[in-house]
Amino acid sequence: MRKSILFVILSVISLNVISQDITGSIYSVSGEPIVEAYIFTSEKNIHSHSDISGNFILKGAEVGDTVHFSYLGFATAKHIVTDEDFEREVEIKMKPKYFELDQVYISNSVKTPYQVANIDLSVDPVSSSQEILRKVPGLFIGQHAGGGKAEQIFLRGFDIDHGTDITLSVDGMPVNMVSHAHGQGYADLHFVIPETIDQIDFGKGPYYADQGNFNTAGYVAFKTKDKIDESKVGVEYGQFNTSRFFGLFDILGSEKNKNAYVASEYLLSDGPFESPQNFSRLNVMAKYNQTFNSGNRLSLLFSRFQSKWDASGQIPQRLVENGTISRFGAVDDTEGGNTARTNVLLDYTKIIGMNSFVKTKSYYVKYDFELFSNFTFFLEDPVNGDQIRQHEDREIYGLESSLFQTIDNSFGDIELNFGVGVRHDDIDDNELSWTINRKTLRERVAFGDVNETNFYSFANAEFDFGPFMINPGLRFDYFNSHYVDRLSTAYSSEKASNAIVSPKLNVIYNPGPTLQLYLKSGIGFHSNDTRAVVVKDGLEILPPAYGIDLGTTWKPIKRLWINTALWYLFLEQEFVYVGDAGIVEPSGRTNRRGIEFGMRYQIVDEVFFNSDITYTHARSVEAEGENYIPLAPSFTATGGLNYKSFNGLQGGLQYRYISDRPANEDFSITALGYLVMDLNMSYRIGQVTLGFNIENLFNTEWNEAQFATESRLRNESVPVEELHFTPGAPFFFRANVAYSF
Repeated sequence: MRKSILFVILSVISLNVISQDITGSIYSVSGEPIVEAYIFTSEKNIHSHSDISGNFILKGAEVGDTVHFSYLGFATAKHIVTDEDFEREVEIKMKPKYFELDQVYISNSVKTPYQVANIDLSVDPVSSSQEILRKVPGLFIGQHAGGGKAEQIFLRGFDIDHGTDITLSVDGMPVNMVSHAHGQGYADLHFVIPETIDQIDFGKGPYYADQGNFNTAGYVAFKTKDKIDESKVGVEYGQFNTSRFFGLFDILGSEKNKNAYVASEYLLSDGPFESPQNFSRLNVMAKYNQTFNSGNRLSLLFSRFQSKWDASGQIPQRLVENGTISRFGAVDDTEGGNTARTNVLLDYTKIIGMNSFVKTKSYYVKYDFELFSNFTFFLEDPVNGDQIRQHEDREIYGLESSLFQTIDNSFGDIELNFGVGVRHDDIDDNELSWTINRKTLRERVAFGDVNETNFYSFANAEFDFGPFMINPGLRFDYFNSHYVDRLSTAYSSEKASNAIVSPKLNVIYNPGPTLQLYLKSGIGFHSNDTRAVVVKDGLEILPPAYGIDLGTTWKPIKRLWINTALWYLFLEQEFVYVGDAGIVEPSGRTNRRGIEFGMRYQIVDEVFFNSDITYTHARSVEAEGENYIPLAPSFTATGGLNYKSFNGLQGGLQYRYISDRPANEDFSITALGYLVMDLNMSYRIGQVTLGFNIENLFNTEWNEAQFATESRLRNESVPVEELHFTPGAPFFFRANVAYSF
């Protein structure tokens, strides 16, 4: 009996020791809280993360355990647990350190793979807004107008056009434009100054409850810097009359708990085209952040972007082959356009308690767009030509508030996230017209005003059971669409509405800091243009996408990171407004499946290698014999070798490869693949940094944007359908110098 009582007492004492918690906070040496640091013990499989204020709770630690604190860009901190740690707040200071891959550990988070983009960003910073999206593994872009229009995006067997099937955001502010004059989901990222990018969060597939419209192939969320380490001014000059001027200016210096800076850039270029592009872009951005004594945080952002350009447009293969024009010539060099965007963003975080806070953001966007294009030359009008004008004036109002809460229990932590929000787009003069020489209005094809409102809510939970994490999520979206047709002689106002529920379920198995297995599943959607919605009377306007991923993330050795994924995605039939033609066009049901492989390897301290390979099989479900999905990538590979020394020398060689792919449904026309390599190098001497960038190092002849298009030239009696393309840049050298202070 006495032995039984003694056993029970010892068991209770033992249980009490194991169940003790360590609480504390993690800061950089400059006093900034470190958010989402990974915390774990080397003796047993217990782990945690720091919250938005840098606070953490580590449950189950014992005296003598070694606790590791890891975050990219900082030296891993270690702390040996003592008796006093259970009675006090533990404060950890992390020191910045040159990037090392062994600093990065694999945690049981549904977003773990996104760290690879930030790894790449650390060793190879972007130098232009076009390079930003290329940091997402497996994502390709194509430019139609040398930097004027938004890029064409390819990911997971999608020709996403300018954003139909990927959600893009900056600091939580949406980039995609619904019911856009040029195309649904149009996403122009050129208002982002590359030097201000701090982190890139991405996820592939429709598995994330906090991501809504257009999240089928995936999402990319950019975060700009809250503070800059030093002020900097720089100038860049290169071929094709290209120049760029930029500056980052710290406003408040070392003032405690407050940061503010201003960034700007001005870019000019004629491009490699025979008709000068006369391209110009101006960006200005200001950001202010303050942390209050209570831990609450306030962030204010303002930015202004404007751009204008001339363009040579897409040219037919037949004219290049017979020598009528060169690859950089034009059929109609009166194309071009201008666009502008003003952003105002307010972000406020209210701390409720330990591991509990409410994050609220509100934003306003003023956006203007005008584009002149000619894809078919003289097909529709053999006298005046087929030039079109697409135009709109838009205002966007948005508000979102979400609660983050961590609940402790005997089985493990439960992390909850509930959010509600609204986005309203007010679009005036949404127009498609036939024009001549960008001056004469010949005929309006579509002209009206659009009002589109999206109300949404989402719930997301992470149940942590030791090495397992189960992540169910649910999202609800309601759309109200209103269109006033200003071409109608009588007042014509059409309305439609619909809603969709999108469940998600992800399961993560994380037996330790070097291995993760995951199964992700979910339903996503992309909305259709309001003009298509009202035509269909609200029916079939929110076609769902059903996806599943099975993958692994693995660190077999300290400096080697490997991730693989098998995936499948099925899309229901869609009806999409085609902005280039002013019509509603069904696209049918499709399925896509593929495999992805990624690797990051730090060979020695100074040398870093990365590679991403994807294979995708994409087909239409309903068509027989003509079931290829035009421009869907089948095989892609990207990667690079980067060098970064301690003495200020840094450089990298990058490559990207995409195989031949179908340009039309029966694969009778081929969009040609290409392999392009880029080189960059810089050297810092004191406060001065000298460098250069070379795009297309080996002067490869490649097609950047490609389409199967039916067109007719002025001297042709019958139209011809064949490959039309925008040529990729030839060897392109730019030198740069920057001064830091």
